[in-house]
Amino acid sequence: MDNLDYNKVFAIKTKQIAISIIKEFSKLPYNEAFSVIRKQIYRSSTSMAANYRAMCRARSKAERFSKLSIVIEETDETLFWLEMLEELNYVQNEILLDLKIKTEEVLKTTSSYRKMLKN
Repeated sequence: MDNLDYNKVFAIKTKQIAISIIKEFSKLPYNEAFSVIRKQIYRSSTSMAANYRAMCRARSKAERFSKLSIVIEETDETLFWLEMLEELNYVQNEILLDLKIKTEEVLKTTSSYRKMLKN
């Protein structure tokens, strides 16, 4: 798979994670504590996807590195909120497990990619 295919696959993957989070969590009833977490995870997951897309269109290596760093930060934050939801038992474990696996994969892959860019 060349770099363009890789970028397209991960742009789709990050967007699908954000969409899944929005779809799954918008079904759940209002709860003040959960509402705060829901807003945070919506922001971090959509930012992960948007910044990955921006990274794919970077005009320089420095801009690519910077956007990728934001992707990693937002992906890690998304994973944090998924872990919080798991520990608070707000969402079914099956839903969280799938989202956590996909988010961890993005985090590991983008972190490795950033290390490669740094060298």
